[in-house]
Amino acid sequence: MMRSKSELKPVVAALAVLLCAAAPAAAQQNESLPDLFAALQDAEGAAADEIVERIQKEWSRSGSPAMDLLLDRAREAMAGGETALALGHLGALIDHAPEFAEGYNARAAAYFQLDRYGEALDDLRMALALNPRHFGAITGLALILEALDRPERALAAWREVERLNPSQEGLAAAMSRLQRAVEGAEI
Repeated sequence: MMRSKSELKPVVAALAVLLCAAAPAAAQQNESLPDLFAALQDAEGAAADEIVERIQKEWSRSGSPAMDLLLDRAREAMAGGETALALGHLGALIDHAPEFAEGYNARAAAYFQLDRYGEALDDLRMALALNPRHFGAITGLALILEALDRPERALAAWREVERLNPSQEGLAAAMSRLQRAVEGAEI
């Protein structure tokens, strides 16, 4: 049934109110990130882990409870080995919140689990276009590049992770392994 413009006006007005109410939450989420990134540069051990967790928590807030719920359900599905279900949730999330970088990052992780590297790379590109400091997405990019036997590019990605999150788990081992592959073993 087609609705007239006059019937749609209250719906459009209600949507505008909801969007405006969500905007301050999204804006507030990013205010603490510069301080967290600065603190992460010198943090070690448990302190670094806590900062990373706080950053990831900020990145996981879309500004919409419904979108956050879709992300949570997708993560639960992935943790339970239900990757197809997770992809369904993440597809809906991205359809409704195309500017939410974490949706693309999470879907890239799901595609990676299924060895669908092309789709994972596409989503990582989107995540990084929306959030260039997303060290989780850059880590995913590094892992895929290494799996695709592109050690130079994988090493460059790991170096960017190191710049953003020097305490990243597995960073030193990955960089050492890739440096040997790229530069050759020392004699």
